[in-house]
Amino acid sequence: MDIKLDPSRDDLPLVANTSHILVKHYVLDLDVDFESQVIEGTIVLFLESGNRFKKRSSSTEVTCPSESNEACKFRMPEPCQIPVTNTKTFSSKIGYNDFVICGKGEKDTSGKDGNHDNQEQASGISSSKYCCDTGNHGSEEFLLVLDCCDLSVLKVEEVDVAAVPGIEKFTRSPKLRNQIVHELMALPADRWREQLDYYTRCSQAPGCGELLFDTDTWSLQIRKTGAQTATDFPHAIRIQYRTKPQGRSVTWTSDQSGRPCVYTVGSPINNRALFPCQEPPVAMSTWQATVRAAASFVVLMSGENSAKPTQLQEDYSSWHYYVTMPMPASTFTIAVGSWTEMKPEICSSNDVATERSFSPSEADFRYIGVCGHMEYPCRFQKASATTQKIIPHRVFAPACLKGACQETLLPLIPPCLSAAHSVLGTHPFSRLDILIVPANFSSLGMASPHIVFLSQSTLTGMSQLCGTRLCHEIAHAWFGLAIGARDWTEEWLSEGFATHLEDVFWAKAQQLAPHEAREQQELRACLRWRRLQDEVQNSPEEMQVLRPNKEKTGHVSDSGSSVIRHGLNPEKVFMQVHYLKGYFLLRFLAKRLGEDTYFSFLRKFVHTFHGQLILSQDFLQMLLENIPEEKRPELSVGNIFRDWLESSGIPQQLQTRHSGPECGLAREARARVAKWVRVNRRPRKRKRKDREEVFEKLLPDQLVLLLEHLLEQKTVTPRTLQSLERIYRLSEQDAEVRHRWCELIVKHKYTKAYRDVERFLQEDQAMGIYLYGELMLSEDPRQQHLARRCFELSREQMDKSSAEVVAEMLF
Repeated sequence: MDIKLDPSRDDLPLVANTSHILVKHYVLDLDVDFESQVIEGTIVLFLESGNRFKKRSSSTEVTCPSESNEACKFRMPEPCQIPVTNTKTFSSKIGYNDFVICGKGEKDTSGKDGNHDNQEQASGISSSKYCCDTGNHGSEEFLLVLDCCDLSVLKVEEVDVAAVPGIEKFTRSPKLRNQIVHELMALPADRWREQLDYYTRCSQAPGCGELLFDTDTWSLQIRKTGAQTATDFPHAIRIQYRTKPQGRSVTWTSDQSGRPCVYTVGSPINNRALFPCQEPPVAMSTWQATVRAAASFVVLMSGENSAKPTQLQEDYSSWHYYVTMPMPASTFTIAVGSWTEMKPEICSSNDVATERSFSPSEADFRYIGVCGHMEYPCRFQKASATTQKIIPHRVFAPACLKGACQETLLPLIPPCLSAAHSVLGTHPFSRLDILIVPANFSSLGMASPHIVFLSQSTLTGMSQLCGTRLCHEIAHAWFGLAIGARDWTEEWLSEGFATHLEDVFWAKAQQLAPHEAREQQELRACLRWRRLQDEVQNSPEEMQVLRPNKEKTGHVSDSGSSVIRHGLNPEKVFMQVHYLKGYFLLRFLAKRLGEDTYFSFLRKFVHTFHGQLILSQDFLQMLLENIPEEKRPELSVGNIFRDWLESSGIPQQLQTRHSGPECGLAREARARVAKWVRVNRRPRKRKRKDREEVFEKLLPDQLVLLLEHLLEQKTVTPRTLQSLERIYRLSEQDAEVRHRWCELIVKHKYTKAYRDVERFLQEDQAMGIYLYGELMLSEDPRQQHLARRCFELSREQMDKSSAEVVAEMLF
């Protein structure tokens, strides 16, 4: 793939001024309207001032002076006049006809284009004041900057938390609103229920003054007249807003049964088009959300509780979720649709006990050791959680996929959860929902707190693809969620670990003997080695570096803003270099230490760093401290940075290691390749039975390797392709196998199987992007017509980034 780099288009700005003020808790109150494809309502932010993020046990500082103020200046929209309405009460339904929206000479009465603001004429805010330095400006007023995009912001106001009945019970200053918020946030972890209750009450308190606000392409800026510092700025504010149908954080589509649904898609811009927030990972927060939708819909969300609907009037239901473990706002996930719920038929006694205890009474915490994170109700400190191998889980899917889920997915969840626990210990989250998302989902899976999205592609063929992908997403509970990367450019800290751990979890879930597990893992390493070589040859060197910011990794401007390089590049989502190089680095380190020593260390690392954000050096330094001297020659943080993380291409140690002999399973597959090459060269003769008996059954990964080797052949005859499909039943295999089969079909113009290519492009959209390119590169009119026809059928529902990449290939 020819990837073009354009920093002005590809870089993602994180503009929130987190060095001056932090959001500690969000309270969302939202309505989902499928007719208008809008989510609307309010969000209340509870803020804490003056806390620059300070990482415990860190080897580097996080903040540094901004190199260039130019990079931080905001582009302001043209001013427009909006009448200020006096809205003293809030309801779940908002009448938007009261607002006049204008901008750039246009009038938009629907509110679908352009943000509301009360700038310039309404507020007297000058756009020249917007820059990175949003702290104390002397005579100027403090500016709260939030990451925000594709939202219509209607009103911002301070919340009168002092008006909440009973608030005086836990505060020494019942008339000082900011002090009330501070003391509410400071409640100890064992009072988390009371804290959530008061967050709810405060969020429903009346407003006590509108705040001035403005918007630009990437941010929402808010100020209060007379508030010159973050300390003076209101610490509880309510934002009234609505999303836009074209907003990039969620997708409105139809599920596999043709029913409407909406879900967060793991967008490169994260959740800033779902709600105004602080995107930088250092802005660790908790949240709670009440979401209303028509009673026929199920609302799923990142939440500790298994929410049940509350029936409202007029055929509407309300769903409420909460999270008490602070995490970046980017991990928040929501999905609303007509999902069918499936639970395990039989729960173990362990599960039953956990069902009763995972929402514990406040006195039920038994502290085990000391955690290094900020205080919250941590499962690592709860005795019953540390021994729980299988957490409560549910599966949701469209009704038409219920049978496939019950047959393929449900039986895999308990052994995969148990395997993960046996390797890493305590599950960081108390429960797990798994949702089979619509066909337009651009990945095989995505993990969020308490919920995992899986592609329908994982349900086909044998259990191999479903099991390995499930293990990958379960691994993210530890690496990616409970332990996050402090700098988003270090994706390998999430994806490299999950890729390495998926093989370990999957081998244990299958209860393989040690030699079988080694063979399976060596075969998968062989496949990944081939994939990495291909990726390095076909991607820009700049995008092959795992630590691109080098010594500036983790640094931000004085305000806390930063830029994620290539964060918006549409092709980046399809690259796997961070998965693969990270995986091979961890595999290299595990072999150097010995796997028993490595995984014992990893469990210790998890216990030390859960609930925190890390940089590469945090992991590597702790690892090297645990390696005996005799196993450490030439291993240092600096050497690993130089050879693995800060260089493009393939590290020399990896090239040397993969020049040795193949594993047994790979040799078996290669032997089958030789036989098929001989069959392909034969003239049409002999009895079919004699030829078929030669070929024994292959594992899915062996089939992938077989087909990849056959793809290297210049010519494969239609007769050979027909035999391949018949003997291995290729059209019924999992999506990884079928992808290689479709590549063979396209390369050799095997017209009899074009239906398999069409089916793949329609039903396996997460994996079909490269096939469009192959169809167009062939310069065959029939294949190009097939590509364009499939794209036209899928275009409206396709993931936006995928559609953009495919459109560039086709037109």
